Amino acid sequence: MAKKRRKLNKDYEKKIYSSKKNVELVLAKIYDIDDEEIQKEYMSAFNGVVYLFDQLKENYELHGFSDNSKELLNNYENAFNLFESEFEI
Repeated sequence: MAKKRRKLNKDYEKKIYSSKKNVELVLAKIYDIDDEEIQKEYMSAFNGVVYLFDQLKENYELHGFSDNSKELLNNYENAFNLFESEFEI
């Protein structure tokens, strides 16, 4: 049986790429924090955002653009915005 092709979406791919850059930037800023305790606190808080981004990216790579894609992107964006509002970095 032939494998079903993934449905692609260029706009969604751009959002994933942009999200990846945002995650990398925040992680770099967290790693630049000298105080180990503060760094651990920020990293612990940001791990949830990283997890949601990984879910978003993996889902797109495996299944392409689907009904679930918008929800995953929305969950990631909400978590990222919440982190930014609670932690000044």
